[in-house]
Amino acid sequence: MTTSRETIGRLCAGGVLAILMCFFTGCDASKSSAAPPVKLLVFASASTTTAVQEISALYTDKTGVEVVVSFASSSALAKQIESGAPADLFISANPEWMDYLEAANRVVASTRVDLLRNRLVLIAPADSPLDQVVIENGFGLSGLLGADGRLAMGDPAYVPAGIYGKQSLETLGVWASLKSRVAPMQDVRAALAMVERGETPLGVVYATDAALSERVKVVGVFPEETHLPIVYPAAVVSELKKKDALALLEFLNTPAVQAIFEKYGFALAN
Repeated sequence: MTTSRETIGRLCAGGVLAILMCFFTGCDASKSSAAPPVKLLVFASASTTTAVQEISALYTDKTGVEVVVSFASSSALAKQIESGAPADLFISANPEWMDYLEAANRVVASTRVDLLRNRLVLIAPADSPLDQVVIENGFGLSGLLGADGRLAMGDPAYVPAGIYGKQSLETLGVWASLKSRVAPMQDVRAALAMVERGETPLGVVYATDAALSERVKVVGVFPEETHLPIVYPAAVVSELKKKDALALLEFLNTPAVQAIFEKYGFALAN
């Protein structure tokens, strides 16, 4: 039968061995209790996809913080956040959906900032015979669609680009003649794709989206005074990761990142 003295001896020997192993291998006892690496989930408007992908990779490279981004219509993302989706930061393509979440206490209101601005343009397939459209009161957009053509745009019921587009067309006095010919899409990138594939002869998208595609061309620019300002607000969502998400939000306002946004055609809000 093993004596207490023998048991204690073996335990002591084991402890000494563990200490020696740590000494020679350089192990750090604190590592066993180290916090897991930070990972941030960003919900961002589909129209920011290309810019935010590049910026997220840059942030991870600089800080080691992994950034995962979910892109969709601002309305869809806002509804997901309202339902409890674990987003840490939200970038909306219009103030209204950020207002919606702020009223529901689903974002940290004190962190909200206006980040970007954009323009609304009329696009056609690159091989379209149409080159330039003067967008003014009563302009003949319905006639430009032809007998059966439709106008691709974000769904004006909830997609920001579609909401702005409807506002402009109403101001210009042509919405009533066009609303039955709209092809409402789930987000602005889907509207762009419709025109790229030639499924519709014209579309209404952001200038930044049009600039990314070689398969469409801008044939007109909507006057800014015909719709509400196109502003992209951003805010921290999660109180749990407020410090880390706020650091990323502050990074979005640095000169290097602002240069990336401008490269893709965005204007800075401030």
